Amino acid sequence: MENQEYEVIIQLLAALAVGLLIGIERGWSGRYKDEGDRVAGLRTFSLIGLLGGIWAQLSAITGSWMLGVAFIAVVALIIASHIVGSRETEDVGITTEFAMMLTFSLGVWAALGYYIYSFAATAMVVALLGIKPILHQWVGNIKTEEIYSGIKLLIISLVLLPLLPNQGYGPWHAFNPYWIWWMVVLISGLSFAGYFAIKYAGNRLGTFLTAIIGGLASSTAVTLSMAQFATKHKHQTLFMGGVVIAASIMFIRVLIEVSVVNAGLLNRLWLPLTVMFTSLLLGSSWLWFSHQEADPGPKIELKNPFNLSTALKFGALLGVVMFLSAASNAWFGHEGVYALSIVSGLVDVDAITLSLSRLTLNNLGEEVAIMGIILASAVNTIVKGILFAVVVGMKQSFRLFAVLFFSVAPGLFIAFLMN
Repeated sequence: MENQEYEVIIQLLAALAVGLLIGIERGWSGRYKDEGDRVAGLRTFSLIGLLGGIWAQLSAITGSWMLGVAFIAVVALIIASHIVGSRETEDVGITTEFAMMLTFSLGVWAALGYYIYSFAATAMVVALLGIKPILHQWVGNIKTEEIYSGIKLLIISLVLLPLLPNQGYGPWHAFNPYWIWWMVVLISGLSFAGYFAIKYAGNRLGTFLTAIIGGLASSTAVTLSMAQFATKHKHQTLFMGGVVIAASIMFIRVLIEVSVVNAGLLNRLWLPLTVMFTSLLLGSSWLWFSHQEADPGPKIELKNPFNLSTALKFGALLGVVMFLSAASNAWFGHEGVYALSIVSGLVDVDAITLSLSRLTLNNLGEEVAIMGIILASAVNTIVKGILFAVVVGMKQSFRLFAVLFFSVAPGLFIAFLMN
């Protein structure tokens, strides 16, 4: 009996804690208002949370239907308070009113014994309420084309993707419409996230963070932007370091893509890729700290976060690479796959990575796919140095070439040993 009473007390305290947490935030946000002008504060929210906890306990006696009645009664009081308050202040906002409903519901949830879930949801409520100015600023900075881009991404992922057939067509069953489009959604989503990360954080925090986040969206775009910015400055090592950082993020993209398509490859792929990734980080640190002059972070110009024509082109490229990968393996064996990986790496890593990862689920050996992915990644890393040199100059880019080459060489050596 004592244990049961102890449990009831704990549950009521949990419900009260929910109200206290939300009430602290609401009280703090309305701290400049007069006592009578606030709809609800610390005490009100604490009482609402405790009320939910009490009704949750009473429902064990009266039946769960009484929780519904109690919630309706609370909602009615909240609505009446809002109507009266809006007439006096002409404030039609209902954020606090919804927070009160959530407080009652979370108090009930906590008192029913679901402490972790209730407190986790409470933390999310407090966070959303607390970052109102930031959210409003973000919404105010969103452009029309970005809204349309988000809608397009939702359409291709939630509407179009489920309608596509999930089976292979053509020679070697290389064309799978569902899988190809799913990879388009994956790459578009990564680029979309990177675009907005740059917009809201990258430029403000300078070259370092811009290179990291920009690499998620497009390491090639970061390379070209860094190169253009370097032409306007006497000291270019800072921007070389940015290129190396962006190139290292490409290896994270590769690991994400492989884990989505065929996580089994990671058992043998992670070591050489990690070695190359770590070497690039060390090289970027050397370039970074050898730069003595303080420069402002470059403005990375990325295109529309989601462009349907670009997505279609990537889908077509992925389909072609998948077909060529299957054909190279069938006609020329392992050497054909390796040659295709090198050529693909000159342009893009994503397509060959996704293609080889997928083909290992059919008839391609894992060791061939792993070596092909590593070759493509290494070649694409070196290509970034070439792009930088074309814009800035070969002589000025020597240190960048040295860092990129000596970063990918250990990973290639380990891959050959493992193969």
